[in-house]
Amino acid sequence: MNMKLAGGAALGLATLLVLAGCGSGGSGGGGNDQASGGGQVTLKMVAADYGDGPGKPNSGETFWKGVVDEFQAANPNIKVDVTVINWNDIDKQVATMVQNGQVPDILQTGDYSGFVGDGLLYKVDEVLSPNVSGDMLQKFAEFGKVDGTAYGIPFVSSARALFYNKDLFSKAGIAEPPKTWDELKAAAEKLKAAGVTQPFGLPLGQEEAQAESFLWMLGNGGAYKDASGKWAINSPQNVETFTYLKGLVDAGLTTPNPGTKDRKTVWEDFGAGKVGMVNGGPMSIPIFDAAGMKNYGIVPIPGKSGPLDTTLGVMDWIMAFNKNGHAAEIKKFFDFFYTGSAAQKISDLYKLLPVTNGGLQKLAGDEKLKPFLDALPNASFYPFQDHQWPAVSAAIKQTIGGAVADDPAKVLGDLQKTAEAAG
Repeated sequence: MNMKLAGGAALGLATLLVLAGCGSGGSGGGGNDQASGGGQVTLKMVAADYGDGPGKPNSGETFWKGVVDEFQAANPNIKVDVTVINWNDIDKQVATMVQNGQVPDILQTGDYSGFVGDGLLYKVDEVLSPNVSGDMLQKFAEFGKVDGTAYGIPFVSSARALFYNKDLFSKAGIAEPPKTWDELKAAAEKLKAAGVTQPFGLPLGQEEAQAESFLWMLGNGGAYKDASGKWAINSPQNVETFTYLKGLVDAGLTTPNPGTKDRKTVWEDFGAGKVGMVNGGPMSIPIFDAAGMKNYGIVPIPGKSGPLDTTLGVMDWIMAFNKNGHAAEIKKFFDFFYTGSAAQKISDLYKLLPVTNGGLQKLAGDEKLKPFLDALPNASFYPFQDHQWPAVSAAIKQTIGGAVADDPAKVLGDLQKTAEAAG
């Protein structure tokens, strides 16, 4: 989850402008707001791919085609053209679209706040019915607000926990999963001695380094901001945290070269039995299942002195751009998504958690999801509401992995300067 940065913006923009939407029944996405005949409105939507890419059974194209086909059958005068982009490219491609004035009507991705300052988004109450917004998990919906006004609509959510390989633990003679950093290090040393190549899976590559880092910061009372709302990336707690992590890396107790490793790669290694422990979420489970990994446990993430009493609450967002003036049609699509089967289907397919009370009730009996559902009410969040978070998050993704290869204080200090310079 969450936005990723990559190159190829010019090619990406061209691709977005020529790709036909997954739900097209007639003319493709040629740039006209009105389709020929009958005054049909075409909504252009850009969405992130939660699946394994084009052509795969769980691809975003396949998911959205099902949603759009059902919606268009019920709303024949509204066409929805969906372009699905992988997480590594979506930030850059959307930024290029906005710069060129080619904004979509709907965007589903990892953040919304960067568009608010430029006045590009509809307010939530303009594109979502009160009965739908009233069913949203309140703590999550609050993070869709900037200066008291809601612009971002929570799309899916997740929480994090520690997964551990029970077979490898048994082989290494580890009786219980770790609750503290000292216990985690001791378990990692036993796993290494038993021949496990990656005792702890540590993905600090550009895909989602900001998430893995935040989990470790929480374990030492740290965060990206302090209680007063000031940037605290290089706080003493965070420097101590990354010094501890660097010690694990230097001792060969983690994924080799963590700063170059993405979470999906590390999760696949866990599924293949190469990793003893890894932080993950419900969306990890299909990857483990596909690899045949069955005998694993899920427990709260260890902190410096005990298990975390919070977790990283992750939300992705859906939002509506106001340039094309299609608020009424967008509202129909949003209401359809949240009140019909679509939101449930995305939870079933990708093991992501819903963002409505009704959705959580439907999943209450899923034992695999229970640790994460239980963790959601006490979740901690990124500083979504800060207009500068997208820029700071991008910098974190690109450089924080260096904190376990270089001087932690220097790397975190440079990120602190970047954050403060951003505003």
